[in-house]
Amino acid sequence: MTTKFVFLGAGGGALPLLQKAGIPEGRGYGGFPVSGIWLRCDDAEINKRHHAKVYGKAAVGSPPMSVPHLDTRVIGGQHSLLFGPYAGFSTKFLKHGSLLDLFESVRPANIEPLLSVARDNFDLTEYLIGQLLQSKSHRLATLDEYYPEAKPDDWKLQVAGQHVQIIKPDVTRGGFLEFGTELVAAADRSLVALLGASPGASTAAFISIGVLEKCFPDELTPAGWLPKLKEIIPSYGISLIDDADFLRHVRADTAAVLQVENV
Repeated sequence: MTTKFVFLGAGGGALPLLQKAGIPEGRGYGGFPVSGIWLRCDDAEINKRHHAKVYGKAAVGSPPMSVPHLDTRVIGGQHSLLFGPYAGFSTKFLKHGSLLDLFESVRPANIEPLLSVARDNFDLTEYLIGQLLQSKSHRLATLDEYYPEAKPDDWKLQVAGQHVQIIKPDVTRGGFLEFGTELVAAADRSLVALLGASPGASTAAFISIGVLEKCFPDELTPAGWLPKLKEIIPSYGISLIDDADFLRHVRADTAAVLQVENV
């Protein structure tokens, strides 16, 4: 299939596709997979009492992805309450991928970044080992801090998806571990890959705008796509840090759409 533009938004599968594309901008990138594990409760009497996502604070020395929270989810039409995340490890880049994914992603260009990250992130390695050695009682002890009345029999382990953290090449350090998401675009703007962990609803709009700005800057003009983009996102191009009046206007409009109190 031939096309003018390719967007690689394949989760953990984006890195292998970027490597196959062979663009110079993707040279040196690697990935480090981390499994997400949760405690899941399906008791309807408990679940009906909780209808939000409530965050706590990550333990000292823990990575950002480990911030614990209670989260209501609808899985296959069934309401469940999740608590986590706890980290696991698998060499797969996708939940149903191959155990060879990590090894097959190693290239001559990303060996130095991979080794640099291993050298500079011993605390993360130590954290992951500690997570892997946790028993169910240890995980329930963490839950107990948020829900002291939790009964062990009501909660079971649930393996969620795979995070593939970005290992990014760096001239001075060799490479470093990136916990966010990143768009890697070809110089001719014909291809862009979305790499990194958790490219979900909270970052989707920001990522979409990034794709437009990286790959279609010639279209973002008053005679092109800009009027429609500003209709969709009225604050586009305006600093809500510097313009307090417009920030209040945007917050009021958002509150009206979401039918929540404007505070």
